[in-house]
Amino acid sequence: MTFQLQHTDNASDARAGIITTDHGDIATPIFMPVGTVGSVKGVHFDELRRQVGAQIILGNTYHLYLRPGLDTLYKAGGLHKFISWDRPMLTDSGGFQVFSLSGIRKLTEEGCMFTSHIDGSRHFFTPENVMDTERTIGADIMMALDECPPGKSDYDYARKSLSMTQRWLDRCIKRFNETEPRYGYKQSLFPIVQGCTYKDLRREAAKFVADKGADGNAIGGLAVGEPTEVMYEMIEVVNEILPKDKPRYLMGVGTPQNLLEGIARGVDMFDCVMPTRNGRNAMLFTYQGTMNMKNKKWENDFSPIDPDGCDIDRIHSKAYLHHLFKAQELLAMQIASIHNLAFYLRLVGDARKHIIAGDFTPWMKSVVEQLGKRI
Repeated sequence: MTFQLQHTDNASDARAGIITTDHGDIATPIFMPVGTVGSVKGVHFDELRRQVGAQIILGNTYHLYLRPGLDTLYKAGGLHKFISWDRPMLTDSGGFQVFSLSGIRKLTEEGCMFTSHIDGSRHFFTPENVMDTERTIGADIMMALDECPPGKSDYDYARKSLSMTQRWLDRCIKRFNETEPRYGYKQSLFPIVQGCTYKDLRREAAKFVADKGADGNAIGGLAVGEPTEVMYEMIEVVNEILPKDKPRYLMGVGTPQNLLEGIARGVDMFDCVMPTRNGRNAMLFTYQGTMNMKNKKWENDFSPIDPDGCDIDRIHSKAYLHHLFKAQELLAMQIASIHNLAFYLRLVGDARKHIIAGDFTPWMKSVVEQLGKRI
């Protein structure tokens, strides 16, 4: 994997670049739809390509390891072939999912013992076997196993957690370097910067990660309960240290405003379940603000869902989508999910255009406040 930095914004740290993988190029900044178990909820892959314009999607190691399992994925030739997706893919290490199972897991220096949420069976993740698992899944970008501590962790816990994450990273890198890709194309390993909301820990973590010389780097452990302004501050602290010639991935964030604020602070890659999760609950994101499609105000509004959006937005009316939600039709959730994902990709695509044009900062200021309004 390579990263070419093409343009930078004079008034912020926003940048535009190209990530090149064996499954294709990714124009940054980019948003990655979340395909946890090998599917983006409610959205067919043809729609991801044509309507959403997805350039890269995510899979999740924890969920794919449990179901369909590594034997099936290996026999299929990896996740790309299993789901018929020919574009780039990234896999989370599963750390966030495992550590969110606080009542049914046990954390040790060696790794993490956990109980499957599916059938109660017991499993053990280590930095080594997670690298092996991600090799078998076959994503272009693999994430290192880390601990994602609670956002309000006290300093002592945050420091102990970070120290273990750093030791785990060394083990991940060693195992990654000892093994080869299984399907004939290259894979990259991204370390993850942790440290909760403590500046000194974030700086230490960013320096530790930067010194590894990985193909790209991730920022984890944010948007987990801390105030938004604190999240932005932590991004600034970390991006002062992470190398500028490598892509930076902010994990699990967030709202349209979060994306623009992250881009302004030098982030290149984002993922979040919000577009599809909120879409399934009738919330649509637009440049004018958010719309609750269950509200009666849309009942006789026959204008397009979004006249500037994807094909589906222009074909269907707000009144029709309102009707589908009121009737509890599955198509409502599908249309809303496609709209939201297409909007997120459009938003980061527009940001890229304005970075290249040299007017990103005034453009961002003109749209960011409106994005959060309810209409």
